[in-house]
Amino acid sequence: MTLEEMKHKYAYALCRVGLNVQKGQTVLVEANIAGYEFVPIFAEECYKLGAGNVVVHYLDLPNQKIAARYRPDEEVRKVEHWQEEMHQVYLDQGACYVRLESEDPKLMEDISEKHSNAIFAHVDAIRNIMRRASREKHCQWLIAMIPTRNWAEYILDQTGEEAEKALWELVFKLCYIDETNDVVKAWEEKDKVTAERARKVDALHLKKLHYTAGNGTDLVVGLTPWSRFGHDGSPMPEGYIPFHANMPTEEICTTPDKYETSGVVYASRPLVLGGKKIENFGFRFEKGKVVEVLAEEGKEMLEALIHTDETAGYLGEAALVEYHSPISMSGVVFYTTLIDENASCHLALGRGLSAGPKEAAERFNDSTIHVDFMIGTPDLTITGTTEDGREVEIFRDGDFAI
Repeated sequence: MTLEEMKHKYAYALCRVGLNVQKGQTVLVEANIAGYEFVPIFAEECYKLGAGNVVVHYLDLPNQKIAARYRPDEEVRKVEHWQEEMHQVYLDQGACYVRLESEDPKLMEDISEKHSNAIFAHVDAIRNIMRRASREKHCQWLIAMIPTRNWAEYILDQTGEEAEKALWELVFKLCYIDETNDVVKAWEEKDKVTAERARKVDALHLKKLHYTAGNGTDLVVGLTPWSRFGHDGSPMPEGYIPFHANMPTEEICTTPDKYETSGVVYASRPLVLGGKKIENFGFRFEKGKVVEVLAEEGKEMLEALIHTDETAGYLGEAALVEYHSPISMSGVVFYTTLIDENASCHLALGRGLSAGPKEAAERFNDSTIHVDFMIGTPDLTITGTTEDGREVEIFRDGDFAI
C-alpha cells in the first residue's frame, strides 16, 4: 500500500468509524497546520460520506509562538468574540467536530513557561466551545493524529521519508487498520471487548480504587454510585449518533468523586502542555484537591494549570488501560496525550467526563480544563473496594486481574 493509499484509508476510518459523518452534516475541523497535506484528503472522505460542508480552521502554533513573545500575556490568552461565534454558529446547526493534531516536540523548547501557558490557555478556551457542544447538543466529536515527518523523526530512530512512512504504518496498526480489513467491522469487534471489560468492572460496584507502584505512587481515588466505566443502559438522547471520540483508544474510564482523592501519584510518561514537555512529576492530593506539585522542571506550568480556576486541581477522570496494550508494547513514547494516554492507566485534572445525573452534580467535577496525565507502570497494582466493603484486585503487574 502506497503512502497516498494509506492516507485515504486512514481518512475514511476517521470519518466513518470516528465521527460517523451523516448525510448533509457540517464537519467542523481544527487541524494543526503541520498536517495541512492530509486535510484535503480527510475533507474528501467526509464529502464521499455525504457531508454537506467541511469547514477547516488551522491551528498555527509557529505563529502563535511568535505572537506570545511580542504581545501581552492577556492578549495571547484572549478569545475574540468573532472566534467564538464562528464556531458556535456551525455547532448550533448540528455540526460534528474533529481535532486533527500533529506534534512538533521541539517547536516550543526555546520559549518560556509563561508564554507556553498563554498559548495553551488560548487554544484550550477555543476548544471549550466544542466541548460544551458535545455535552449540550450531544454532537459527535473526534480527536486523532496526523503523522508528519518532524514528529516521526523525533520519536523514531529513523529519518526522512522512511521515518514518516514508519509512523503512518504504526498509527495504522494502533487504529486497527490494515490493507485488507473492513475497518468498521474491526472496530465493532473491538467495541465488544471493551464493553465487556467495562461491564465486569461496573458489576463490582466499586466505591474506591487504591493505586500503588514502585515509583512511589500510593493514591486512593473515590468513586460515586454514578461512576460507571461503561454505558449504564439508560436511553440515549434523542437524535444521538454513535461515534468514537479518540482514535486510537484502549481505555475504559469514569468520572470519580470530586472530593475523595488522597495520597501521592507520579506520572509514568511525559506530558506536553502548550507545546512544552514536562517529565518526572507528580501530585499530592488531600480531600480531592492537589495540594502540592512534585516536580523539578515544569513546576511553574503545572502550578499554573491547577490554578486555572477553582476546580482545576480536582480530578475529572480515572481511566484503566493495560500496561501491555498495543500502544505501550510499541515501545514508542509519542509525546502526545491522545496516544500516550492509551498506553497507560491515566487520570485527568479538571472537568469530568459527563455532568452526570442531577444527584451527582456536587460530586462530579467541572472546570474549564481537562488535562490527562499517565500513571501506568509495569508493576502497577489497583485494589478496588466494593460498596459492601470487599477488596478486589483490579490490576496486577500493570494489567487487568479480573
